[in-house]
Amino acid sequence: MTDVHRKKLQRVTIIYWVLLLYIFAALYWWYYSLELQNQEMYVLQKAAIEGLQQTAPAEYNRRLFLIEDGTRRDTWKHQSEGVTFFGLIVFGAAFIYRSVQRQFRLQQQQQNFMMAVTHELKTPIAVSRLNLETMQKHQLPEDKRSRLLRMTLQENLRLDTLINNILLSSQLEANAYKMQHEPVDFSALVSEVVSGFQARYPDRQVAKQLQENVTINGDAVLLNLLVSNLLENAHKYSPKVSAIEVQLDSTAAGAQLQVIDEGEGIPEAEKSHVFEKFYRIGNEQTRKAKGTGLGLWLCRKIAQDHGAQIRIADGVPTGSIFIVQF
Repeated sequence: MTDVHRKKLQRVTIIYWVLLLYIFAALYWWYYSLELQNQEMYVLQKAAIEGLQQTAPAEYNRRLFLIEDGTRRDTWKHQSEGVTFFGLIVFGAAFIYRSVQRQFRLQQQQQNFMMAVTHELKTPIAVSRLNLETMQKHQLPEDKRSRLLRMTLQENLRLDTLINNILLSSQLEANAYKMQHEPVDFSALVSEVVSGFQARYPDRQVAKQLQENVTINGDAVLLNLLVSNLLENAHKYSPKVSAIEVQLDSTAAGAQLQVIDEGEGIPEAEKSHVFEKFYRIGNEQTRKAKGTGLGLWLCRKIAQDHGAQIRIADGVPTGSIFIVQF
């Protein structure tokens, strides 16, 4: 959270607590005033029948009982109303406080997303343009020309993935995407995605252990995006010299996909948050890893839409294991 947002949140929090304390003080004063009035009425009514104490003791006792009973009823009514109002105020205050906190957090995440997506859109366009202008202006050797073409293709594929993530995330959240439910050769799909990933990042070692003929019912486009995003995430957050391992097995519970990296891992406190939309660990202004905070959210959404569960386990000795259990 930036200093501006932090100060703004502190200012709102102070105003909120001042108003809440004022409401509590007003509620107490209301109860105190009614009880004071109730006791004054009791004294006045009791004084009005004092003459009967000597002349008609039975009538005096009857009227005194009615006066005391009415006073007790009024006290109970004030207490019950006070407790009810207090409970409603506490519930409303807690609801408003959580809503404001959630709104500030969402605003910050959306701001981080805009900063990230702006950078993610500009970078591949700028790199591709520079590569193409270089090839246009200079007669380069074939190996350098091929390297620039490969880099340009990688940046365009990266841009295509980013745009697909943004479009599909909005469609899935609005239930505008018509998901297909048909048998998919998941083994072939994962193998194809891994091959495409290796073509994009030839310097990255990828070890795959894929059981053959693993079939699941689902949408091939979404499943392709699920595997691609898990691989991209492993690539971004693990050292360039380390390997990524992809495993696919058919277990008694169903198909299980694992993507294993050798990065720094994810702290336990962050594991429940990394699948939230726009959420990214660290500060957007100082973070080195690229991304928009949509990839893992899409992975969870796609997994849930396929009746699967996705979770994170710690790698040995380091790294993370993303497990999708169908």
